[in-house]
Amino acid sequence: MEKNGIYEGCVEALSGMGEGIIKTEGATVFVPFCLTGEKVRFKALKVKDGIAYGKAEKIVTPSADRAEPRCPVFGKCGGCDIQHMKYGAQLLFKRRSVENTLKKIGGIYANVEDTVACANEYGYRNKCAVPISVVNGRTVCGFYAPHSHRIVPVGDCAIQQSKVKDVFSALEEYFKSGVKGYDEVGGKGDIRHFVARNLGGKFIFALVAVRRVDTAPLVKELKKRFEEFTLLLNINRGGSNVIFGTEWHTVVGSGFFGAEEHGIRYRAGANTFVQVNDEMREKLYSAVLAEAEEGTTAVDLYSGGGLLTAMLAKKCGKAYGIEAVKEASRCADELKCENGLQDKMFNVCGKVEDELESVLKKTEGRKMIVCDPPRKGMEKSVVNAVKNSSAEKIVLISCNPATLARDLGILTGTLTEKDGALVKCDTPVSDYEIEKITPFDMFPQTKHVETLVTLFHKKPDSHIEVTVDFENGKIKKDGIIERAESKKPKEKPTYKLIQKWVEATYGLKVHTAYIAEVKRDLGFLMYDAPNAVEELKRPRAHPTPKMVEAIKAALKHFEII
Repeated sequence: MEKNGIYEGCVEALSGMGEGIIKTEGATVFVPFCLTGEKVRFKALKVKDGIAYGKAEKIVTPSADRAEPRCPVFGKCGGCDIQHMKYGAQLLFKRRSVENTLKKIGGIYANVEDTVACANEYGYRNKCAVPISVVNGRTVCGFYAPHSHRIVPVGDCAIQQSKVKDVFSALEEYFKSGVKGYDEVGGKGDIRHFVARNLGGKFIFALVAVRRVDTAPLVKELKKRFEEFTLLLNINRGGSNVIFGTEWHTVVGSGFFGAEEHGIRYRAGANTFVQVNDEMREKLYSAVLAEAEEGTTAVDLYSGGGLLTAMLAKKCGKAYGIEAVKEASRCADELKCENGLQDKMFNVCGKVEDELESVLKKTEGRKMIVCDPPRKGMEKSVVNAVKNSSAEKIVLISCNPATLARDLGILTGTLTEKDGALVKCDTPVSDYEIEKITPFDMFPQTKHVETLVTLFHKKPDSHIEVTVDFENGKIKKDGIIERAESKKPKEKPTYKLIQKWVEATYGLKVHTAYIAEVKRDLGFLMYDAPNAVEELKRPRAHPTPKMVEAIKAALKHFEII
C-alpha cells in the first residue's frame, strides 16, 4: 500500500475511537466515519509498517446502521464522531468499546450491561465553550476542527440545547462593535472564548478576554434574547489551552444561579463542574444512590463541589468528600451549610493520595467508597489504598474506559506490578469482585461514554473444620509428613513444561502461541494480546494437525483437560 493511493475494502470492525478497520493490500487501515460491513473506497493518507490511516472517498455499500448526520459540518467539526451511526448502533458500539477495553488493557472478562440510553439523541448539552479567533482578517466563532485549534465557523449546534443559536447570533452582533478575536499564533486580539451554561432555563455566560473590554454591546444583545442571565468577564493572558484565567469580574447578576438535584440545593457558576447532560446525570446519580445504604459511611473521592457527597450524606447518614481544588472544597462547605448537613457531611481539602488513608481511619463500621476521578484515572497509591480499605462496596464512575480498565485491573487482581510495569495475572487475587458494569450514554453522537462499576467485598462462602489428634498433650507426628506430601498441590504446568513434554514425546517444537490457540479452541478463556495493533501487523501461522494432536496429549498428561 502506498501513500495517496486509492483502495477499496470491507470494514471488519470498529476501533475504540469509532474508526472502521479495513484489512487490504497487506495493511490494516483505520478509516473514520465507516461502519462494520461496509465496502469503502478510501485514500491512504499515512502508511507505515503495515498500519495505515485513510480517508473515506465513497461508501460503496452502506450499512443498514448508517444514518444521515443532522449537522452540516459533521466531519469537519471535532465535536461529534458518530453522527453517521444510527442510535441503536451507537449504544452497542459503546458497550462493546467498554467490554473490549477492559479485556485488552485490564485482562477483565466480565459481563457489561447494555448502555443506558439517552432519550434526547440531540439537543442534550447544557454547556458550550465557543472559541473565538480571527480567520482571514475576520472575527469568527465556532468549534475546533479535529485535533487542531482551527475554528470551524458555525451558527448552531445539533447536540447543544436549542438556545445556542441565540448565543451565536448575539456574538456575531457583538463582533460588529469592534472587538477582535484572539490570534493564538500572533498573540494579538481581544476575546478568546465565550462560555454558556443553561441551568434550568437560567443562563450563566462568561466572556474570556485578554484584557478588560467593553461588554455593554454584548449585554444589549444578550438582553434581546435571554430573559434571565448572569454575565462574567474572565481575564486570561496565559499561553496554555486552559479556557479560564484567575481574574473574574461580574458584569450582570451575581455570577451564580441556584438549582436542586435529588433534594440537594446547590449553586453553579461558569466554572462549576456539572455534568453536561441533565437527563443522564440524573440517571447516573440515581444509580449511584441505589448502591448506598442507610447506616453506611460513604467516602467520596475527587468530590468536586460536593453535590454527590451531599446526596450520599443524606442517604447514608454520613459522608466524607476529598477534593484538591480549594475553590471547589469551599463550595462544598457552603453546600453543606445550605442543606443542613453539618453533622453528616465532612469535606477534606487535599489530594486524594495524601488524605485518603487518614480519612479511612476516621470511618467506623460499614463503609462504601465512591470514586469519580479525572480522565487520567486514580493515582496508583489511591488504587492500592482503596483495595486495602475493607469497604463493603466500591462504586467507580469513569469517562475513560482505558484508565478504568487499568484501575479496575489492579482492584480485582487481574493486573499486577512486575519490574515497575503492570502485567496481566493468570491467577488474580483480590478481596473485591465486580458486581455490575453499566455504560451510560452521557454524550450521544460522540465516541465518549461514562461507565459505572460496582464492586463488593467478598465474604467466605464456606469454612473448613480441622481435627487435631493429640497424644500426651502433643500433636501426633506419625505419618504427618507423608500425609502432607500426599495432599500437596501439584506443580502448575507452565507453557515451558508443555513445550518440553511435546518435544520429548513427539519430537515437535511448538510455539506458545500454538498452545494458546489449542486451549482457546477447547473453550479456555484466553487473554487477548496486550497490544492489539502490534498483533494486527504480523500475519499469524497456525499449528499443524500433528502439533494440535501433540498439544492435546500434553494437556491431558498434565491433567489440564
